[in-house]
Amino acid sequence: MSLSLYDLTIPNYLQTLGAVSGFMKKGAAFCEEQGTNPDEIVAARVIDDMLPFSFQIVSVAHHSLGAVEAAQSGASQPPKDPGTYTYADLQKLVDDTKAGLEKLTPEALNACQGKDVLFKVGKLELPFTAENFLLSFSFPNFYFHATTAYDLLRGHGVKIGKGDFLGRMRMKM
Repeated sequence: MSLSLYDLTIPNYLQTLGAVSGFMKKGAAFCEEQGTNPDEIVAARVIDDMLPFSFQIVSVAHHSLGAVEAAQSGASQPPKDPGTYTYADLQKLVDDTKAGLEKLTPEALNACQGKDVLFKVGKLELPFTAENFLLSFSFPNFYFHATTAYDLLRGHGVKIGKGDFLGRMRMKM
């Protein structure tokens, strides 16, 4: 059995984006039950020198659909968080990202294999092939930011567990 670039990436992005959407819904429900504003979570940080919850969610979108777009265009840069998102805006961003990935065809992504992708941050330029960009740069970032968002919700008392993070696994049928 041969695995394509699409096979190695898109199902994993979709699984985790589904999980992020699910634990964010639980976060919103928790806030409603507690009588707190979910927008208070948007600026929450694990520790002062880390970026806030909003950046974690923006980065989940950036390192999934944004990474695929970078593989197609050949250029990437760090994500931007305008700092104006509400919790509901972030939930919509996750849902829109998932929908964008669901529209992607295997042929569109597989055609990127071997293509150059340049990640630029300031004067630093990191050259990749599309597959190395997705698998060695964006995937680790994607999972880091999804985990950090999960941890922030747990830290605020949202009742979520490992199963919520794993999302819908692709079981043998």
